Amino acid sequence: MGKVAWYGGGPTIPRKAINTGFSQTDLAIEVYPLRLQLLLTSRGERTFIRISKKDTVGQLHKRACDAFDLIPDEVCIWDYYGRTKHTLMDNLEKTLDDANIQMDQDILVEITTDANGSVDGGCMSLVKGNDFFEQESTSLIADAPRSGLPNDNFAANNYSSRNYNSSLTPNLHLRSPNGDLDNVHGSSGMITRGSPSGLTGLLNLGNTCYMNSAIQCLVHTPQFTRYFCEDYHREINRQNPLGNVGELALAFGELLRKLWAPGGRAPVSPRPFKMKLSRFASQFSGYNQHDSQELLAFLLDGLHEDLNRVKHRPYINSGDADGRSDEEVADEYWANHIARNNSIIVDVCQGQYKSTLVCPVCGKVSVTFDPFMYLSLPLQFASTRSMTAVVFSCDGSSPPTPFTVNVPKQGRCRDLLQALGNACSLKNGEKLLIAEIRNHKIYRFLDDPVLQLSTVSDDDRLAVYRLPKLEKRANYIQFVHRHEDLDHGNNNSLTSWKPYGVPLIAQIPRNETVTGFDIHELVHKMLVPMLRNQDSPHLAAHSSLSTRMHSYNTDSSKFELQLIDDSNTVIEKSNDSIRVPQSSLATVFFVNWSKADLKKINTDPLEHLPEVFMYAPPAKRTRGEALSLYACLDAFLREEPLVPEDMWSSV
Repeated sequence: MGKVAWYGGGPTIPRKAINTGFSQTDLAIEVYPLRLQLLLTSRGERTFIRISKKDTVGQLHKRACDAFDLIPDEVCIWDYYGRTKHTLMDNLEKTLDDANIQMDQDILVEITTDANGSVDGGCMSLVKGNDFFEQESTSLIADAPRSGLPNDNFAANNYSSRNYNSSLTPNLHLRSPNGDLDNVHGSSGMITRGSPSGLTGLLNLGNTCYMNSAIQCLVHTPQFTRYFCEDYHREINRQNPLGNVGELALAFGELLRKLWAPGGRAPVSPRPFKMKLSRFASQFSGYNQHDSQELLAFLLDGLHEDLNRVKHRPYINSGDADGRSDEEVADEYWANHIARNNSIIVDVCQGQYKSTLVCPVCGKVSVTFDPFMYLSLPLQFASTRSMTAVVFSCDGSSPPTPFTVNVPKQGRCRDLLQALGNACSLKNGEKLLIAEIRNHKIYRFLDDPVLQLSTVSDDDRLAVYRLPKLEKRANYIQFVHRHEDLDHGNNNSLTSWKPYGVPLIAQIPRNETVTGFDIHELVHKMLVPMLRNQDSPHLAAHSSLSTRMHSYNTDSSKFELQLIDDSNTVIEKSNDSIRVPQSSLATVFFVNWSKADLKKINTDPLEHLPEVFMYAPPAKRTRGEALSLYACLDAFLREEPLVPEDMWSSV
C-alpha cells in the first residue's frame, strides 16, 4: 500500500483463479486468458475478445452475440481453427479448455436465418474437414472391441516381459471400431500396395513437425500398433498419482487408430492430441519449435504411467552382487524393476545397463544394473581438444618453445600439465607453472589441478614457466617488459614506457635475502637463450642465490637493462637487499628496454605468443572418418577414472 500511495496506482486488471488439475485445490491465476478472433463472415465483421479457458461454450456464445448485437437463438458458433470448420460448438456446458480452443484462434459466428427469415442449413450441414468430429472420436473409445490381449505378450505381471520381442506376422489383422485393418504388413514386414492402412500423414500445426515425427515413429512401431488397436483400455491406470488419469494414453490411442483407419488417405490433424499434451506439459503449448527427443521422452514417460499394470508399487531394496554371475544379478534387478514398472512401454522401449565401480584404495567392486529408456551418447569427434602454449625455461637452458598437445575436452588443468610435461621432457626436479597472459601481464595462474579446462577459451594465450622444485616455499617475481614510447605530440618529447611482450617468471625461496645483483642476474640468465649471434655458452643452471655475482660473463654484458620496482625505483646492481613482499603471489618488476638493447635479442618469442587454438580451414573429411553410432556407444562405454572431485556419495 505504501508504494501505491507513493507512485500512484494504475487501472485494475482482473484475473481469475482457475482450476488447473483434477483436484479442487489445484488453483492458479490465469494471467493470460484466451484471445479469440470472432468472425461474422455474412457481414464481413470481426472482433477480438478475451475469455477464460475455463469459461463454457455457452458463455462464448453469449459474448459473440453481444459483440455483434445478434439474437442468441439465431446464432451458432464453430471451432474455426486454421480457417477450417472443425466442430459445431453446440455443447453449451463444455469448457473451452475441453473443447480444445486455443490462444489466438478463430471462432466462426453464423446466423441461422437469412434476410427472409428462412432457416440457413449451414450450421447443421455435414462438414468434412481434415479432422474427425468429436462425436466420432468418442465412438472410437466407446466401441472398442473387448477381446483379450495375447497372454504370452501382455501378462499383467509376467516376469518374462523383459524378453518381450513380439513382431507382427504376415497377414495380421488389427481390430478397430470400424472393422479390421487388413494386411498391415506383408511377408517382408513392409506395408503392401494392396493395403492403404498406415499411410496417413499428420497435418503440421504451425511448427509442430518435431511432434509429428515422434508420433509417426511410435504409431509405426509394430508392437504399439497392435497394442493400441486392441483392447488396451483395461490396462489404463487411472489411480496412478504419477500419471495423467489415463487421458494421455486415450488421446494417443485415438490418434493412432485414426492413422491406421482402413482406406484413410487424408491427413489427420493431431490437434486434440496436441491440446491434451499441452495440458499435461505446458512447455509444449503453442505452436513453436521444440526438441523432438524432449517430447518423445515426456510422451513415453506419460504413456508408461497411464498404462502401468502395477497398481500398488512395493518397496524393494536391491542386494549386492556378492560374486554372483551377471545373468543372475541382472535378472534380479529387472524383476525388481518390473515389480514397480510394468507396461507396454517397459516391454518395448526399456532395458538396463551394467555399471561397475572399482574402489582404487580397497579394490571393492560394486555392480549395479540400471534401467534406461534412452541414452545420451557423447560424440566421438568432440572427445579431445588441441591446446598450444609456449614453455619458457627460467634457468636459461633453452629458448622459448611452443608445444601443441591434445587433452580431454572436459579435462582439467592436471591433464594439460601432464601433456605439456611429456612434450617438453620435464625432469623429476622440475615443475611447470601455467599463466594466462593478457595485456602483456599475467592475468591469472592456472595452478589448481582440478580447474576445468573449459574456463580457458580458444583465443586465450598461455605461457608456461619451467621452474626447479624447491624444498622451501617460494615467492614468484614477475618481470614485465617495457619499451620506449616516445610521445611526439608533446613539445618536450617525453619518453614513456609501454608494456611489451610476455612477462618472465623467477622464483626465490622465502625468507632469503635478495640483492640488486641477484635480480639483474635472474633476468639476464633467462634472456641469454634469446641473444642474437651468441657464441658463448649459457649461464649455468640452478645457480644459488646465496653466491653473490659481482661480475657478469660475456653474454650478460652484451646489454644493460634498467630494472624498476612497482614504486618506480631503479634497482641498482649492488649488494643492497631488495624487499620482496612475502604475501604477494608474484611481485612485479619492470624491465625497461632501450631500442638499442632490443636489437640485441630475438624478440619473436616475446612478441608473438600464440593463441590456445589457432583456427585453420578444416581438413576435408574422408568417408572413413564418418561418425558412427557404434563409435559413440564405445565412447559411452569407455572406462572413466573417478577422482575425489568427481565422486558422489550414496544415501
